[in-house]
Amino acid sequence: MQMQRQQVGQKVHQRSTAASPAVVSRVSRKAAKVVAQAVATATTKLDKATVDKCVNAIRFVAIDAVNKSKSGHPGMPMGCAPMGYVLWNETMKYNPKNPNWFNRDRFVLSAGHGSMFQYAMMHLTGYESVSMEDIKSFRQWNSLTPGHPENFVTKGVEVTTGPLGQGICNAIGMAAAEAHLAARFNKADVPKIVDHYTYCIMGDGCMMEGISQEASSLAGHWGLGKLIALYDDNKISIDGHTEISFTEDVAKRYEALGWHVITVKNGNTDYDELRQAIADAKKVTDKPTLLKISTLIGYGSPNKADSHDVHGAPLGAEETAATRKNLGWSYGEFEVPQDVYDVFRGAIARGAKSEEQWNADCAVYAAKYPKEYAEFSGLISGKLPQGWEVALPTFKPEDKPLATRQHSQSMLNALAPVLPGLVGGSADLAPSNLTLMKMFGDFQKGQYAERNLRFGVREHGMGAICNGIALHNSGLIPYCATFFIFTDYMRGAMRMSALSNAGVIYVMTHDSIGLGEDGPTHQPIEHLSSFRAMPDMMMMRPAGGNEVSGAYKSAVLNRKRPTTIALSRQNMPSLPGTSIEGTMKGGYTIHEPAGKPDAIIMGTGSELELAHGAAVALEKEGKKVRVVSMPCWELFEEQSQEYKDSVLTPGVHARVSVEAGTSFGWHKYIGTYGKHVGIDSFGASAPAPILYEKFGITLQAVIDAAKASMAAAH
Repeated sequence: MQMQRQQVGQKVHQRSTAASPAVVSRVSRKAAKVVAQAVATATTKLDKATVDKCVNAIRFVAIDAVNKSKSGHPGMPMGCAPMGYVLWNETMKYNPKNPNWFNRDRFVLSAGHGSMFQYAMMHLTGYESVSMEDIKSFRQWNSLTPGHPENFVTKGVEVTTGPLGQGICNAIGMAAAEAHLAARFNKADVPKIVDHYTYCIMGDGCMMEGISQEASSLAGHWGLGKLIALYDDNKISIDGHTEISFTEDVAKRYEALGWHVITVKNGNTDYDELRQAIADAKKVTDKPTLLKISTLIGYGSPNKADSHDVHGAPLGAEETAATRKNLGWSYGEFEVPQDVYDVFRGAIARGAKSEEQWNADCAVYAAKYPKEYAEFSGLISGKLPQGWEVALPTFKPEDKPLATRQHSQSMLNALAPVLPGLVGGSADLAPSNLTLMKMFGDFQKGQYAERNLRFGVREHGMGAICNGIALHNSGLIPYCATFFIFTDYMRGAMRMSALSNAGVIYVMTHDSIGLGEDGPTHQPIEHLSSFRAMPDMMMMRPAGGNEVSGAYKSAVLNRKRPTTIALSRQNMPSLPGTSIEGTMKGGYTIHEPAGKPDAIIMGTGSELELAHGAAVALEKEGKKVRVVSMPCWELFEEQSQEYKDSVLTPGVHARVSVEAGTSFGWHKYIGTYGKHVGIDSFGASAPAPILYEKFGITLQAVIDAAKASMAAAH
């Protein structure tokens, strides 16, 4: 039995655009007053003893949960508890009763192993998705508190984190999404309707991972002033103190990347220093800010603090008792005093008032800018514009043969005007990937409203940033591009797309040895099979213009599932029988003989032409051959058994697959007597036609394979 993924649709607050400006102005002023009162209450400093009590509650909720589960990471929540208090009780804007409220501040725990930190904060502040019973079920089967934060399990968790460095990249994507939407929709003469920060806690491991450097470099270049990263500088990793492998000056590195850097010397007990650092970060609007916060991992543990022993293992009963005594915590296991709840649950009233104010602001905005508000509300609803798919072109066999990357360019430029959420770009390969939307400029510092993203040579960071844009859940549809071979550099982010239900569109060109002279370093072989093996990733390899249209239609519709589209450098025709509708089924017949076929030949992409040509040749010899296009195995497997049997008839055992890639995986379709025409070795440097000939991916090879399969089957 598989854990059910809980998908929570974003709640959209529909506002009438017919209300008079006077009415909406009165509503806005009234809402502003109550919000101001709520914020004033929130920002009133409590006495240090009360704050200490709240901070220790965070620590012991985490300690007790990790102990009960007999696994987990208590050290990070213990050290970061003061950050948690200042962020969640004094700084962030959010509504625990409506975690999907659009204008909330986003929080990302890049150090995802410390998940009990986030669960403790969510429970204490009143998220219904994390009850005390859920805390007690930490890391257990069907629990809403899994070992790492999972956005598809726990309502209120923004992104799935765990692989270190991914989370800060997701946060950068979210901050980019906020900057983009704010630039597009905010107006000077009405309240802002897009106005929120992105906060991220990252650790030493995140700092070491190269992906964080890629994305942080881009964040500095973009000048994302509403991104604040809190670096938990505890100098401990699994191996021990970081001095054994990590001694660089992180502050200077981030300053060189274009970040504003603030050092917090005492993140353990100096709440005022934390408060001031966040306040100072918000004053800098043209750069992202890194708060380098010195903490003690496992703070309060007499024997395990400042050691790797507290990083990834429970404290145990004896050390927990010692820690309770050391911190003066007289409460029992999983016991949170009511006065602590009273402090943290103030977030419920504050959040409701903030959302009420935003709704009033939206009403004011809608009254003055009804057209813009209609587009904005349509975007954040997550619904696609009615009739958008009509923009996708169709093709005839007599049309000029083109590379599928060229068709992809046509699709992007056809869809851009009808999909206001479409944003994306390439890892420094736009002229080769053909991914520019020609009617828009570049998203850059000071011009955030534009929709072409220039990622530079940063494939891994690019993928993770796009995950953040998708999981901002504001209706943006991100795509990113590089050569298919360089998915090797970004596979971690692509897997997180699939795991997190992030509907990123991966536009991957130069999909086979057909790219030619660049040679085996650039020629994908095993890549199609590897992504077909990845759960919840749709791997598309379209043949011709109609199938590229179908691939994009499928990708856009699947907002909770990523799609990888493998595209050719070489030209190919739009074959008779290819269609958008067939592509949407993943596998379909494009050529059908009269009567039961003697053989079935399957192909994808540029090799579908070989499959079709072989069928025509064999029919001249009296054979009946069905040709099946298989652009997406995942979609084909989702069809009814009746449909699948109509395409791959069970009684027809003579089968051939042809694809310029490894044979791995094809045997489930070609069966015992089937043959595969492809390549199970690395490629070589030569013109594409020579490579196809030398590696035996030819029309004659397909014909011979079909004859051999028919002989074996009979």
